[in-house]
Amino acid sequence: MRIAFLTAHEGVEQVELTEPWEAVAATGETPQLISTRPGEVRAFHHLDKADAFPVDGTVAETSPDAFDALVLPGGVANPDALRVDRQAVAFARSFFDAGKPVAAICHAPWTLIEADVVADRTMTSWPSLRTDLTNAGAHWVDEPVQVCRAGRSTLVTSRKPDDLPHFNEAMLREFGKVAA
Repeated sequence: MRIAFLTAHEGVEQVELTEPWEAVAATGETPQLISTRPGEVRAFHHLDKADAFPVDGTVAETSPDAFDALVLPGGVANPDALRVDRQAVAFARSFFDAGKPVAAICHAPWTLIEADVVADRTMTSWPSLRTDLTNAGAHWVDEPVQVCRAGRSTLVTSRKPDDLPHFNEAMLREFGKVAA
């Protein structure tokens, strides 16, 4: 199983990238970092610069067909940049069109709003996205993790870094994976 982690070139919340990445890697799978630009992705600890991570491919050169599932880490700047990148939005949407599972945490649902895939779904997120998601047709809940099987694609959402244990468990379950 190939799992894509989609991030912008800069601004991903580091822990929301690294902990799900490590959870996927613990299953024996090799996650792939897909970004809007080649080179490295600069992560952040809230507003402070953190580590850089090598990009495995860009949305311009990588086919979503090569992957079985998608993870969208949060951070404020990351999904804000992704949602204005047409190729990134199309990349994310393609997983829904193909009926592949998607997991999104914190502010990541902003990208999904732009991809027009949240209507009639029950979701959670960082609380400030509640109005955005509701206006886009989603039913927002304040829960550590929410799994929605509406439509062709399963969607796992979570609120914040403190919810990562719940998010990772649900993500792996929905991806059909368990730790090796």
